[in-house]
Amino acid sequence: MSRYFDPFDADRPLRLQCACGRDHRPDEHDAVMARDQAVQELQRRSETEDFETYSREFIEASLMKAIFPQDAVRRRFLRAVGKGTAMAAISSVLPTASLQAMAQEAGPLEKKELKIGFIPITCATPLIMAHPLGFYRKQGLDVSVIKTAGWALIRDKMLNKEYDATHFLSPMPLAISMGLGSNAKPMNVATIQNTNGQAITLHVKHKDKRDPKQWKGFKFAVPFEYSMHNFLLRYYVAEAGLDPDRDIQIRVVPPPEMVANLRAGNIDGYLGPDPFNQRAVFEEIGFIHILTKELWDGHPCCAFGTSAEFIQQNPNTFAALYRAVLTAAAMARQPKNRELIAKVISPAQYLNQPEAVVTQVLTGRFADGLGNVRNVPDRADFNPIPWQSMAVWMLTQMKRWGYVKGDVNYKQIAEQVFLLTDAKKHMKALGETAPEGAYPGFKVMGKPFDPAKPDAYVNSFAIRRT
Repeated sequence: MSRYFDPFDADRPLRLQCACGRDHRPDEHDAVMARDQAVQELQRRSETEDFETYSREFIEASLMKAIFPQDAVRRRFLRAVGKGTAMAAISSVLPTASLQAMAQEAGPLEKKELKIGFIPITCATPLIMAHPLGFYRKQGLDVSVIKTAGWALIRDKMLNKEYDATHFLSPMPLAISMGLGSNAKPMNVATIQNTNGQAITLHVKHKDKRDPKQWKGFKFAVPFEYSMHNFLLRYYVAEAGLDPDRDIQIRVVPPPEMVANLRAGNIDGYLGPDPFNQRAVFEEIGFIHILTKELWDGHPCCAFGTSAEFIQQNPNTFAALYRAVLTAAAMARQPKNRELIAKVISPAQYLNQPEAVVTQVLTGRFADGLGNVRNVPDRADFNPIPWQSMAVWMLTQMKRWGYVKGDVNYKQIAEQVFLLTDAKKHMKALGETAPEGAYPGFKVMGKPFDPAKPDAYVNSFAIRRT
């Protein structure tokens, strides 16, 4: 059989498509076959006993790390009560642990056909890859993952109940729950989709302006107002002495349009998600000025979530959905899987990007547009735990820049939206001093953040709106 066309085969219709009979062009045949092989290999790996064990232990370890940010406290607690008692204590009070158990039960699903929205960026890797790898199907779900043009549309479709769940920017559920930029509706973050994975990209004409103090008058793009991109860009330029509302312009541009706007000269740069930072380098239009992991290593970016109403009405369905996405996150965290995952999520129905671009992002071996090939294995990661101290930090930035007026009950909002609570109540009943689970501190550009003192943190900045 001809590899391309066979007009002289009397037993087959003549179609101007690949001779293999599938719906792709002949010049796409090798890439399609390679993607099919990648899917099959990842499916095979996901069904091994080793991965099942890894996935289960990954979830348990992530939960314990969130509850016990300080390892010494975790070890004291386990020595005091024993492993069995500790596991029972945590599963009885921790929503994510009970969700995991529910997802493994054979209980009836309230709703099987689901629509999940996503923006075509590598942040959504777990949510996307769960579709071709059959992780949703394995949980009894018939899921359609729907590529969506921008974050405002994601928000509106969730508010209108056109989507059952979605890929969010992690600050979005906080904003929607508070009625910022839309009608208020309680939303929940079930998992963080990715950590790190963003960058500041500048036009190649600005290679001589590496000091942000030189950026006065620059025009920057971010994907949405309520985004880590906006908050980190503002933080970065303010640390250089620039007022982000007066010294530069920040405009909202959907991620797929960022490279085109950079090429057209409409913007000088952007703090955006991958693969569009790497795509600008690939197109020789831009260079990577700095990875956001260099500002805050381990910072959250996107999240997977839904409305509180959906969870209440469909607890078993949501639990199954949660389990599928968390399984994908466990696989995405393993470096050995990254090149295969790039093959799976690069096609047009998902990211619609050159495989070489996505591979550079996921493996962390990439050209930076400045003549260097860098090796940063954790350029993008997929730690799923929605630590509530992350939510508190986002709320401090909303207050710092005037998105929120008046007093903010940081802890209450964080715990309502980010579905992870500490085990304080049960631990106290066991006679243990309860740690501030899910509230670890961290540093942003070297400055410590104490989630117990959010207002003091806001007031410590010279450049702010409040």
